[in-house]
Amino acid sequence: MTLTALVVGAFGTAALGLAVPALDGWRTPVRAGLALLFLVAASGRLGPPRAALVAMVPPRLPRPALLVGLTGVLEALGAVGLLVPSTDRLAAACLGLLLLAVFPANAHAARRRVGLHTPLLPRTLEQLLYLACCVAVAIIG
Repeated sequence: MTLTALVVGAFGTAALGLAVPALDGWRTPVRAGLALLFLVAASGRLGPPRAALVAMVPPRLPRPALLVGLTGVLEALGAVGLLVPSTDRLAAACLGLLLLAVFPANAHAARRRVGLHTPLLPRTLEQLLYLACCVAVAIIG
């Protein structure tokens, strides 16, 4: 679902950029795609799939429900930050760090087949794509 959000947000904004000069270039579509991706992810952490996401947190980490809620809030705030030109680079850098921080939960879920698990290789490749987009927005342009 998040990969779809990234693609739809980026291509939709790029299509609008053909008619709206302010949306032209690669950064705006990538920022919009990432914003949509992180809003979708945040809605899962704060909405109905929450229990499955809590199950993904490695048992050695304290208060998994709080961690899932906190990551959801950070994703939502980061998504908004991506849409504000004066904060987009910082938001992208912070979201990139957040992706690195939550990856152990994805690896744990894949290995133990808990929560909303995806096989580890596709999940890793997907996470690397998201991270590359965050890096591109944070440092290129």
